[in-house]
Amino acid sequence: MSPKGVLPSQTLRQMLANGLITATQPVPDAQIQPASLDLRLGRKAWRVRASFLPGKGRKVADRLKDFAMHEIDLMGGAVLEKGCVYVVPLMESLALPAHLNAVANAKSSTGRLDLFTRLITDSGVEFDRVEAGYTGPLYAEISPRSFSVLARPGMRLNQIRFRQGQVVLADDELRKMNAEQHLVDGEAHIDNGLGFSVDLTSAKDGIVGYRAKPHTGLIDLDLINHYDPNDFWEPVRAENGSVVLDPGAFYILVSREAVHIPPNCAAEMAPYLAMVGEFRVHYAGFFDPGFGHAAAGGLGSKGVLEVRCHEAPFALEHGQIVGRLVYERMTEIPDVLYGKDMGSNYQGQGLKLAKHFKT
Repeated sequence: MSPKGVLPSQTLRQMLANGLITATQPVPDAQIQPASLDLRLGRKAWRVRASFLPGKGRKVADRLKDFAMHEIDLMGGAVLEKGCVYVVPLMESLALPAHLNAVANAKSSTGRLDLFTRLITDSGVEFDRVEAGYTGPLYAEISPRSFSVLARPGMRLNQIRFRQGQVVLADDELRKMNAEQHLVDGEAHIDNGLGFSVDLTSAKDGIVGYRAKPHTGLIDLDLINHYDPNDFWEPVRAENGSVVLDPGAFYILVSREAVHIPPNCAAEMAPYLAMVGEFRVHYAGFFDPGFGHAAAGGLGSKGVLEVRCHEAPFALEHGQIVGRLVYERMTEIPDVLYGKDMGSNYQGQGLKLAKHFKT
């Protein structure tokens, strides 16, 4: 058996060739990322009255009979409306062996659009988790929170990462790796992962983030570098290194730290502690091997924070730790790194909106 860890791009190609991953349409190479596979929307969607999990022994298709309000044809493009919940069968299906499990997450651009997207499987009792040995179809639950979007078959809103066992780096291993490779450009706060803090002071123009406007037009997910940010976002400026988050509002902020992911590791952003404030800090949590890495043209990249405040207004302070990066070993170094020869949109990034907006 091969080493434990996250499976790299070359292994994903073998899984496709061996039928462990199948699809209704051929899988282009661009769909394969250094440590994950992009998943594509199928031809149909269902508007549902509530989010749901099928539960043990139950199929998503059967539960749709309980929750579906109407069926939508995506072939000519269809509007997924803000505030609604949809379930979309994906083009990809799995036939995993007993030693492989998987985890899913929204892609970076999906999270930056506040397009809440989660994976569902038959017999699933958790979102975004695929049990070892799972055989069956995959579905995406999609809930646009800030902007209505135009969706079509083949669009890639979420991604899946495959694991053989789980090899999360312990804090001692992270400290050793940081001492040797400088995972972060400043002091490393390591506590159950590498801490991420928020930057509310360094912007030259005074803009430390963006807040989604409440009433905007439609976003066609196929249009890149197309929309005027001023039509969808308002700038956020800090006062004395502090920003008050409004309940229900969605913000794009940036980490104070520039980080990098070595080629032999993958990472996932995880919540820090609920006790530090009632807000959600990320929707898109995968960081690929090579992110911010010098050999892949990175030289350190900041993490974009997708933030939503919940029950009460909350004063966020500069340097406050709001998330953590959990590092995992790869089974082997991917044959392609994030940013290198991939045209990656967010290598070397600072504060940056989704790729759909003009820079």
